[in-house]
Amino acid sequence: MNYIIKLVFLFSMLGHLAAGQMYFPPPFGIKWEQRLPEDFKIKSEELDAAINFAKEKEYSGSKDLRIAILKGFEREPYHEILGPTIKRGGPVGMILKKGYVIASWGNTKRVDMTFSVTKSYLSTVAGLAIDQGFFRANDLVSNLIWDSTFDGEHNQQIRWKHLLNQSSDWSGNLWGGDDWADRPPKDGKIDNWKNRKYRAPGSHFEYNDVRVNLLAYCLLNVWRKPLPQVLKERIMDPIGASSTWRWYGYKNSWIELDGTRMQSVSGGGHSGGGLFINTEDHARFGLLFLNKGSWKGKQLISEEWIQKALKSSPAKKNYGYMWWLNKKGTDRYWEGVPENVFYASGFGGNFIIIVPDKELVVVTRWLEPSQVGQFIKKVIDAFY
Repeated sequence: MNYIIKLVFLFSMLGHLAAGQMYFPPPFGIKWEQRLPEDFKIKSEELDAAINFAKEKEYSGSKDLRIAILKGFEREPYHEILGPTIKRGGPVGMILKKGYVIASWGNTKRVDMTFSVTKSYLSTVAGLAIDQGFFRANDLVSNLIWDSTFDGEHNQQIRWKHLLNQSSDWSGNLWGGDDWADRPPKDGKIDNWKNRKYRAPGSHFEYNDVRVNLLAYCLLNVWRKPLPQVLKERIMDPIGASSTWRWYGYKNSWIELDGTRMQSVSGGGHSGGGLFINTEDHARFGLLFLNKGSWKGKQLISEEWIQKALKSSPAKKNYGYMWWLNKKGTDRYWEGVPENVFYASGFGGNFIIIVPDKELVVVTRWLEPSQVGQFIKKVIDAFY
């Protein structure tokens, strides 16, 4: 009897020890360890209720994402699909606590478009370039990109940090898309939009995929090799991601660099393309950021960069370097959710949400965007 009691005590202690340490999953295809919510003082019934909520509040747009995109951006003059699209799956997600899977739903291995979640991956490639010493965030972009892209008194003032926090107000045309035609104001007409007054770089936030794609083009010129290759070698392979993810650009976004034809990728699926990826790979990426850029003791991207990426921008309190921040008093604040929560967000309800206080990574896809705040609050409220 004493022997059995000792064994039970030993297994109990091992469970508590595992629950107290950060766990990093093995490469894709090898079983990702799971834990019961109760191992972390989380109420299973309430967590199940949160997951059921996510399933019930499925994104209302078409499952044919080509149709959903055209409908979603129908106000934009000259908008067209230039990159690949696919039909999406149903609601899917994962919740990690200290790296362990405590909940999942849907097909977590299915590859889907992820739209503007791509921007947080693009920002990471910029961070790697800064870590490498290629440039500093405060440097003028035109110091390295010397073609006509940054010609003109206004564009020459743009710094890398302005592209990263979407406050550049860059003016021009890239891959057939005019900056002014991307998400134009609700008032006015084309002539008003074309002849707008420029705002000083850094002074005004404007969510704009043409300018995000400009950042991708600039980074391609700096790295001198395809950005998916950079991401694969420096981030995705080291964190054990699958071989199924892809990062696309547009049919007309090809350039020749060093005698080699390369595609400049897009920072979202606004016109098709962007990152196509499964939920488990998203969860790995989120876990890397929860652990401040370190994976199994190796610093893949500097903690200094992550701190900068998660700092409020002067022009937008709840936006960093292509990561959203849950700041009170802003347009996207989630009531009842800690202010240090940060997340990647994409069209159709694609999210990677990091909750540092609870050591949580939450990935949810195809959840109606207006319901995401309520969902994450339900997850947090499940803690004892």
